[in-house]
Order: sequence, then C-alpha cells, then structure tokens
Amino acid sequence: MTPPRRALLAASAALAAALLLTACGSGPDTALAGAGAARSDVAPDGTKVNLTADQKRVTTAKVDAIAALVPEEIRGRGTLQVVDSVSSVPPLDFRATDDRTVIGVEPDIAYLIGDVLGLKVELNPVSWENVFVGLDSGKYDVGITNITVTEARKQKYDFATYRLDVLGFEAKKGGGWRINGPEDVAGHTIAVSSGTNQEKLLVAWNEANVRAGRKPVDIKYFQNSSDYYLALSSGRIDAYLGPNPTAAFHAVQTGETEVIGTYSGGGDQVLGKIAAATRKDNGLVKALAGAIDAVIKNGTYAQVLKRWGLEGEAVPSSEINPPGLPGSG
Repeated sequence: MTPPRRALLAASAALAAALLLTACGSGPDTALAGAGAARSDVAPDGTKVNLTADQKRVTTAKVDAIAALVPEEIRGRGTLQVVDSVSSVPPLDFRATDDRTVIGVEPDIAYLIGDVLGLKVELNPVSWENVFVGLDSGKYDVGITNITVTEARKQKYDFATYRLDVLGFEAKKGGGWRINGPEDVAGHTIAVSSGTNQEKLLVAWNEANVRAGRKPVDIKYFQNSSDYYLALSSGRIDAYLGPNPTAAFHAVQTGETEVIGTYSGGGDQVLGKIAAATRKDNGLVKALAGAIDAVIKNGTYAQVLKRWGLEGEAVPSSEINPPGLPGSG
C-alpha cells in the first residue's frame, strides 16, 4: 500500500524544520580534505561531529536469536562483508581526516548490525557503480550505502529498510528560489549524479515540463562532490539535486548555500526508503531486518542518527522489500 501524501509531507517538513533551525546559527569553519569534500565538526542540527579516524562509535550487544538467522556460510567465516560507496559526502559515507578511514551514518549503521549479528564488519569502499557489481558476484554480503528501494532493484535484491530517503536541491544562499515541483526547475541548469534515483526524478520532471510547454531543464552530470561544489560556487549550475543529508551538511559547513527544496526519493507515488541491500534469496535479509529492529528498540539507532543530525529520517521499524520507487533502475 502506498503511504499517504501527508506522511511524505510530514517527513519533509521535519527535515525542513531542522534546516531552518540550523540556518539561524553561525557557519562553522571549513577545510578541504579527503576526496575534496568540505569538512566541519558541526552536523546539520548544530551538534558536534567527530570526523577523525578514532570514531568512538555507538555499539550494542549481540542478540543470539537474531544472529542465528544469519546463513551458515557467513556465520562460519565470522565477518560481514559490507560494500559502501565513498563517492558520497558527509554525513553518509566519506573519509575521515586521515583520508583513509570510512566514516559516516552508513558505516555506523553497518557496525551496529554487525554487533547484533555477532559478526566483524569489514567495509569495502568502492565507486557507486561497483556496489551492485560486487553484490551480484557475491563478493559482498550487503550494501549499506544510501541505496533506495526500487521495484526494479527488488527483482535482483532483498531489502531491509533503515532510513527515509529524502532528496534535497542545494543552491546559492539568498536567491529567493524555492523548488516544490517540476515547474520550479523549468529553464534552470540542474546538476545530478548519473545512475541515481535523483537523476530519474529530475529527468521525469524535465519530461513533464516539456509536455507542458515549459522550458526544458539543462541537466549536467557530476560524480564527484568537489566538482559540483565548484560548479555551484562559480554559477555554472543553478542547483544540485542529491541526498538531502549531504546537501544540508554542506550548506551548514560553508554558509554559502542552502537547501531550497526537499522531495521524497520515491517521488509522488511512494515514500522513498533507504535500505540494506543483499542478493535476492541468499537468506540474509531476515537477519538484517531483525538486527535493525533490535537497535531501533534499544535506542542505539537513535543515537547514531542524532550523532549525524539525521533524526528526521528515522523509521519506526525495518521493512523487508516494501513498495519501492517505480521505474527501470
């Protein structure tokens, strides 16, 4: 069943409220490190964030009944091979100040899952396009890296949800421009990363504008955060569409940009959800969902989201293979 529109609006409103509160404070100092992403010790809600390799992560205890659900092959080796994409920027998956250690909300969730399952988590950072290649080949057990549930992906993967999927349009601060729907991007130059659900949304909006006789969107493609940040600051693009957490984090870091619109990663038809993805029918998804439910119930999940300023993207429980974003990707 498709969630009601008011649920989507409520989720977006919660994030928007958090952003408005953040905008009232002064911008933190910034520096460049790692893959070119700006660094700060302040999350979108103004809380301090540890960006060093010494993360002092939130941990939790093993739950034997849930650990018993893990397929014997994985239990026997004692490790959970997690694939994550480090092409993202704070606070999702990114490099710590040592330019090597992968940190962020996604690794934190992965380590909590590993704790419950009694498995040592081994993170495998790759480029986004290689996340699914590795899952398909069986090289990795699970992808925990801002993966949206889609109907097409459900044909090949099983999903256990752990966060809402909200997209954000980031633009230069103070422009007075707000994005609520397709008509608001008509005639603008908008950047996006290829092969993502935000690209699908932007392309669909552009097609709707063309059908309605409005000016088309000039879509630009960037894979690296440093490239689109530069294009945004120089005025070569009007806005960038990406995961809302990254846009909000960057806006707070620089003080030069702002989120001018948020939207469900699932579009109008379904409330988008982020999930742990594993190869279909490999027997792992029930253990993943059980572990996520366990950390939701014991409060460590909430601690992790708060740590990165993402409380507004929390889910009440993990769903296995819920309705996903329609389409072919």
